[in-house]
Amino acid sequence: MNKNLKELIELSVIDKEIDSFNPQLEAIEKKLKKSQDKIDGAQSEIDSIKSSIDENVAKIKIYEEQIVTLSEQLKNITKKSKDVSTEKEMKALSLEEDIAKEKISFANEEIERLGSINEKKVLSLDDLNKDLEELEESQKDSVDSSKVLKSEIEEKKSGLFAAREAKINTFDQKILSFYEKIRNWAGNSAVVPVQKQACYGCYMKISDKSYSDVIKSEEIVTCPHCGRIIYIESKSSES
Repeated sequence: MNKNLKELIELSVIDKEIDSFNPQLEAIEKKLKKSQDKIDGAQSEIDSIKSSIDENVAKIKIYEEQIVTLSEQLKNITKKSKDVSTEKEMKALSLEEDIAKEKISFANEEIERLGSINEKKVLSLDDLNKDLEELEESQKDSVDSSKVLKSEIEEKKSGLFAAREAKINTFDQKILSFYEKIRNWAGNSAVVPVQKQACYGCYMKISDKSYSDVIKSEEIVTCPHCGRIIYIESKSSES
């Protein structure tokens, strides 16, 4: 096999190994993001419930103030009723008293209703806070384990980058440039084998002449259809 072709095949194997770590790193980040999204969702729900509780507390305070005002109004009505001289005035005071009592009754009902709602919300808040603690603990473990995994991956990548650097230092720069140009668009399929007389980059059948050149492996041969560098993986397997 042509020496340059052999080195290109070896280089492409190293590049594939380096790039194979990217999906692993992406999977780690995806898992962390999914976990963080759950934490953010739980925190958002907690914040929403707290805000709702605060709103209800504010409403309760308003109703309590209304009750104080209406109670004072009832006291004044009682005082006025002593000085009433006509039936018309009595009816007017009686109507005013009924309305005030009705408003007090409604305010008390609303205070009770809102208080009951808040009690339930506080209980659900306790459960959500426990869930949030568990999620944060799980996230902490995930972050710690991901750091270890990333460190291992980076160590392996460093070794491969060193091996790649050592290899390309011995390369003919024109051939290296030719390979990198193909790799820019073909990625890790810049150098592919030929099987059953077909390029395993574009899966198109190559001509008999091109196939013969590939089998000889005397020169670097590119696929006439897609331009990838092609080679025979094993003559025995081809035959």
